[in-house]
Amino acid sequence: MEIKILGTGCVNCRRLEKLTKLLVSEEGLDASITKVEDIVEIMNYGVMTTPALVVNEQVVLKGRVPSLKELKKLLMK
Repeated sequence: MEIKILGTGCVNCRRLEKLTKLLVSEEGLDASITKVEDIVEIMNYGVMTTPALVVNEQVVLKGRVPSLKELKKLLMK
């Protein structure tokens, strides 16, 4: 699984990155996590509000930090 955290480095972007890494570690998921901070690359995903979460090149969340329970559902699909 390829996971990308889209965000320029704001508090919520860092929180989403931290939660994602925690969940991947706790669940033992086979995933690579990349932080994307380049605004042009972020916009190429059609994202105008960050943070955003991209799983296998599909935007699954944008504009907010999900609860741990919701994040787990998004990653376990």
